[in-house]
Amino acid sequence: MVGRFEKLVPIRRVVHWLDQMRFGSIDLSAPIGQRGEQAAAIYLRRKGLRIIVVNESDHAGEIDLIAIDRKTRTIIFIEVKTLRRQPPASVVGDPSSTGSNQDHPADRVDGHKQRRITQAALRFLKRRGLLGHACRFDVVAVWWPDDSAGPAHVQHIENAFEATGDFQMWS
Repeated sequence: MVGRFEKLVPIRRVVHWLDQMRFGSIDLSAPIGQRGEQAAAIYLRRKGLRIIVVNESDHAGEIDLIAIDRKTRTIIFIEVKTLRRQPPASVVGDPSSTGSNQDHPADRVDGHKQRRITQAALRFLKRRGLLGHACRFDVVAVWWPDDSAGPAHVQHIENAFEATGDFQMWS
């Protein structure tokens, strides 16, 4: 007689395969930045966002991911930052940790980077005729240690920054 566990193994494989088909998979041979973007896209799809563009670039800038929140009808421009280390305990949620979020991946999205992303987003909206739509800027931080087959932690920061520059947008 076959035990319960032995019956579940094929079911787990099917569920894993269905998850890959629905949310995507990660190419482990890709560079760390690309793996971080793939992990972020999977994470955001699981949260219910629809990824519409990956690596949108033009002559003056690049946006890692562009998504749509179908509930609020908002266009979301997402910058992904990946670090090759374990996340600090304060990020993962360890209440006993009193450490600061020093060297948080989102800290690397400085004012200059925010301006470039804002300008690229504005050009994207102009090209697509979407200037009147609500939008926001998010950052996804990914911690992916060198010895790991997957990310140790993914953190989504909604409304991470406001549009900056000469032609600011609204949300």
